[in-house]
Amino acid sequence: MTKPGILVISHGSREEKWVKLVDAAIHAAAAGFHVPVVSSFLEIVEGRLIQDGIDELMRFGVTDLFVLPLFVSSGSTHVDEIGQAFGFPWVSDLEGDLGEFRVGEGVRVTYGLPIDDDPEIGELLLANISELSTDPSREALLLVGHGSKEPVFHERWAEGLGKLAKRLRLAGGFARAEYAMLLPDQAATVLQSMQQEEPEREIIVVPVFLSVGYFTNRVIPERLEGLRYRYNGKAMLPHPAIERWIARRISSWLAEGSNT
Repeated sequence: MTKPGILVISHGSREEKWVKLVDAAIHAAAAGFHVPVVSSFLEIVEGRLIQDGIDELMRFGVTDLFVLPLFVSSGSTHVDEIGQAFGFPWVSDLEGDLGEFRVGEGVRVTYGLPIDDDPEIGELLLANISELSTDPSREALLLVGHGSKEPVFHERWAEGLGKLAKRLRLAGGFARAEYAMLLPDQAATVLQSMQQEEPEREIIVVPVFLSVGYFTNRVIPERLEGLRYRYNGKAMLPHPAIERWIARRISSWLAEGSNT
């Protein structure tokens, strides 16, 4: 008899509010399922790291484990290093430093996908900036994500942000939408270029981050200091769309399992 279990992994933060927002979304999503769902973190949150979460699920007697990376982009190197530690193939030659996770003998592990350009998350971001927009046909968007300098991962970030920018532009009726990464440091350069090309265009900066914190409150404003733009610093959480995204991924995996 199989016994499924879910391990949702996010990055972790020293900010208690960040952790609480993530936990709240995962707990709300888990409420609709009669299987154990555990929230764990890649780093920082002591006692609740990935191996702690695995151990908790093993105590439930889980035989089939669904690992869901609650990360914004498949361009995150963390997504790959977590996969490596579960024994999945590397996507580049960049080796992670997590070692190998201890999972119960015979337990089948499935590794899910991060958010990327999910349509409902695009709608969430549009809702976040609605208070900043007065006439989309005269406005431009600049999506700002964490990014990566590493080969393969940089390209994945670019692809995901590019698709998301297009999705937001079309859905919101904006005149233009571009994207920039913090790593490498592109945000100010892209914003300046947009302003030079179209000085009359109002630009709304959209942070593509899971939760409010250091990057949304400090890094983005510091990188764009002295430039003209609209910004409210809202992240994806708290918003029920994240809960629904988690629930959809869990439901899909459970449905697949029932058909095998």
